[in-house]
Amino acid sequence: MLVLLVSGLGYLAVGKVDGVASGNLNLGGGRGIQDGNAADGATDILLVGSDSRSDAQGNTLTEEELAMLRAGDEENDNTDTIMVIRVPNDGSSATAVSIPRDTYIHDDDYGNMKINGVYGAYKDARRAELMDQGFTNESELETRAKDAGREGLIDAVSDLTGITVDHYAEVGLLGFVLLTDAVGGVEVCLNNAVDEPLSGANFPAGRQTLGGSDALSYVRQRHDLPRGDLDRIVRQQSYMASLVNQVLSSGTLTNPAKLSALADAVTRSVVIDEGWEIMSFATQLQNLAGGNVTFGTIPVTSIDGTGDYGESVVTIDVNQVHAFFQEALGETEPAPEDGPDDQSADQAPDLSEVEVHVLNASYTEGLANGIAAHLQEMGYTISETGNAAEGLYYESQILAAEADNEKALAISEALGGLPIVANSSLDDNTVIVVSAGDYAGPTAEANAVITSSTVGQPGADVGAPIESPEFDAGGDGPRCVN
Repeated sequence: MLVLLVSGLGYLAVGKVDGVASGNLNLGGGRGIQDGNAADGATDILLVGSDSRSDAQGNTLTEEELAMLRAGDEENDNTDTIMVIRVPNDGSSATAVSIPRDTYIHDDDYGNMKINGVYGAYKDARRAELMDQGFTNESELETRAKDAGREGLIDAVSDLTGITVDHYAEVGLLGFVLLTDAVGGVEVCLNNAVDEPLSGANFPAGRQTLGGSDALSYVRQRHDLPRGDLDRIVRQQSYMASLVNQVLSSGTLTNPAKLSALADAVTRSVVIDEGWEIMSFATQLQNLAGGNVTFGTIPVTSIDGTGDYGESVVTIDVNQVHAFFQEALGETEPAPEDGPDDQSADQAPDLSEVEVHVLNASYTEGLANGIAAHLQEMGYTISETGNAAEGLYYESQILAAEADNEKALAISEALGGLPIVANSSLDDNTVIVVSAGDYAGPTAEANAVITSSTVGQPGADVGAPIESPEFDAGGDGPRCVN
């Protein structure tokens, strides 16, 4: 995304902004907002990296270009890189938040699925619908189908993050290579040497400058990394941070030859929504400094979860993600100042802050569901209900970060005084209720519907939210990563 931002400045110099592919996607109807005057004080951009084997105009890549990508020639509609970028109206900073490709979500139209499959699902459905209506023009079919895919993805990201998408940008594999080469390559740093044939990543340890094809292999590798896709995201962010630092500090924006190459690359490979006044947006960013460009990743609850059909997924808690975006994007309301009438010390804990997992360690079917329903009626957020690991628990109990955790104490009281056991792997806002055969506390109807903010079955690593490092694009060299 920051390539697009600084390239926007280049458009001002070389006058090629009109060549950028502008899709029919119109974010109007209350969604699109004029640049520099967003109602919430910032512009939120959805940046998508598409695994497409065509360019921004829909042209199939040549055999030479496909070979340059090292990604095979199989056409794919997956959106394997998804980022939300917030830029305040004064252009003083930019915050990029990544969403893992395997994040498991619930879609109202297509059920539970990985977020990187949303685009393809809506695109294919729209294409089939148009063909049933008698449309035969291939170009029109593809254009309309892609727009449906983009709209479906925008809605999914909005539901997941709680933010309103103001603008949309899409870059394909070819675009990544062209943009990298246009700036003369990008410097990266690896903690250890890598040799992973599936992505083509074969690099020594330490600092090195990568051209387009090598850079694509560098950011696409996810096998042989300790945290899989989460570490791949860190790779992508470190690459972008280095690129931003390089472009902003190396005089790229005053080099006519590099600006022209950037404009040519963007023209060939970038799609933006038709309502985006990119030139005025670029003007906002002319004073942007690398240290004010920050990167982060949404918290996840498990990186080895299981989907409805046995597929490997990344599970998340929607409430955690919403809270993360509110904090990362500067939307958290300041705490009220203490005053003479302040009674906060005597108030009960805020139920909205507590994430409750309820596990059944008994042979009583539906016990966890009944307890969860009772707690939900009281206002608690139920993140998960399920069966406890067999043979692990023999008595009903509550697990919390500390035995005197006030949130756990409140839940214990609500369930008839269950004992609280400290578990250092949990954070202060997570409480696990274990119901064994000795449970005698209250429950709701056994068939009550539990509204959970987690989709899919978390893996063995479930516990405290798994968070990735946050960093910025400042400094005097690339960030070293796995």
